[in-house]
Amino acid sequence: MKNSFLKYTLATIVGSIITFAVIFGIMFGVFSAIVAGFGDDEVVVKNNSVLKMTLSSEIPDKTSDSPFDNIDFMSFSTKKSLGLNDILKTIEKAKKDDRIKGIFLELSGLPAGMASLEEIRNKLIDFKSDGKFIICYSSMYTQKAYYLASIADKIYMTPMGAIEWKGLASQVMFYKGALEKLGIEAQIFRHGQFKSAVEPFMSDKMSEASKLQSITLIQSIWDDICTKVSKEKNIDIAELNMFADSMLIYSPETALKYGFIDGIKYYDEVLAELEKESGVTEKDKDDYIIGISNYSKAGLKKEKKNSSTNKIAVIFAEGDIVDGAKADGSIAGDWMANIIRDAREDDDVKAVVLRVNSPGGSGLASEIIWREVELTNKVKPVVVSMGNLAASGGYYISCPAKYIFAQPNTITGSIGVFGMIPNLEKLMTDKLGITIDGVKTNNFSDYGSIMRAFTPEEGALIQKQIEDFYDVFIGRVADGREMTKAQVDSIGQGRVWSGVNALEIGLVDEIGGLDDAVNKAVSLAAVEDNYRIWEYPEKEDFMQKIMASTSASISENLIKETLGENYKFYQLLEDVKKLKGIQARMPYVIEIY
Repeated sequence: MKNSFLKYTLATIVGSIITFAVIFGIMFGVFSAIVAGFGDDEVVVKNNSVLKMTLSSEIPDKTSDSPFDNIDFMSFSTKKSLGLNDILKTIEKAKKDDRIKGIFLELSGLPAGMASLEEIRNKLIDFKSDGKFIICYSSMYTQKAYYLASIADKIYMTPMGAIEWKGLASQVMFYKGALEKLGIEAQIFRHGQFKSAVEPFMSDKMSEASKLQSITLIQSIWDDICTKVSKEKNIDIAELNMFADSMLIYSPETALKYGFIDGIKYYDEVLAELEKESGVTEKDKDDYIIGISNYSKAGLKKEKKNSSTNKIAVIFAEGDIVDGAKADGSIAGDWMANIIRDAREDDDVKAVVLRVNSPGGSGLASEIIWREVELTNKVKPVVVSMGNLAASGGYYISCPAKYIFAQPNTITGSIGVFGMIPNLEKLMTDKLGITIDGVKTNNFSDYGSIMRAFTPEEGALIQKQIEDFYDVFIGRVADGREMTKAQVDSIGQGRVWSGVNALEIGLVDEIGGLDDAVNKAVSLAAVEDNYRIWEYPEKEDFMQKIMASTSASISENLIKETLGENYKFYQLLEDVKKLKGIQARMPYVIEIY
């Protein structure tokens, strides 16, 4: 007995030591990576340099200042990822920099949203306007990647590579059958024939209304893609559709034959061409290619510091709209309202650009943010720049602005409301053998319980709340867009629109990106060249960010890196958990491929 006690005690001690060592190793690796990321030497840019852009990950609208978002948790190395704001500024800087002769665009997977790619694509076209070159190379061109690559002076592929050109499709996953097997009833309340966010939980296929809005949306985006590829590659639009219908473009040979690419080359051959095009000397050719993350930290020669007191506030509203205080990756209603209020009350801020990239979310939080946008627009111009998504709650917070920009492939609209509460009674009783009983003092004391079905009276109450909120929603849009409520209702009903369609029906004012929105804000504020950009949320102090970061932040990044492309399914489950209260949210998760 004594030996057994000693043996188990020793095993426990050894196990504890090993566990501590593992945890310490992880934390030491994380801390080392963080310190390394903040200990960069001064960036040196040599003459005849080439800026290398490797776009292979998600592109948020704003570069994250979280120390954990810039760590590769598999290797504990830094992996500084730029947001769209810094990518655009860096390309603009490279255009003005005489030391940068061209851009090497290296594309692999490209999971970024279409509107983000549109902004980058337009900025790259502008980069070429000063006579600088762009050479693109990839072993695999997805349709998104090729759309971006089409602006390059030369497009190359590796000999054994592949290319996609097949048109766009969109699919929706339905859960009704699975819920029935589990004994879960999804109790649905909604307004809008197109408000199909809840369809996956109440049906096994798309409704005709849902199919109509989906095909209208993806056809609009596809037509825009074909128009722009046709312009850059001088291939007739009818031919582009014929190639997609027949799947003729699939290999380097077919892509070269039909004019999609300019050559089939190995990587070393492309590097040799870059050396020639840049004019780099033999002495400097070992380090003439500079990565975009590194170059973003480099200064421009003769760069003057902007000391203007006039500020154009660019506020980034990205993610689901949720209730409460600050939540990383989300637009928390109270937190975002405070940011907008601060910009309004700052006399140095002459105009506000609200960058919206959101599928919507909480109706209450959307209303709180809407109010601050409306109040701000009364005292200084507010211009909205829509990103990949500005739908439902995302449109709700946009509509009181003085002017709204969207990209042609922005997904917007979705003016509708829904609510969903599960009934787990059958799961508990039929599947698990668990019964629920209790007492209450009044008729509605257990209102909202997920352990039973709603009574007709309770259902009627929720539906009335949905109808009331929808009436408020279309009223907000009508006031902001100078329409009648009947006009908004006719284009509402939860229907999603592309940016092109939204312009046609009056939901946005102009097709354009973040730079266009800033220029419009400058014009409306009448500050001409006497201004500087001030981005919100402001970057937090490094130590504050470290202290505020939790183990949840590390876990989330580990999950994201482990699941890779499948992270979207995990995120979908997390989003479902947020469906509390009335939702002004995208009709469903739209994934275009």
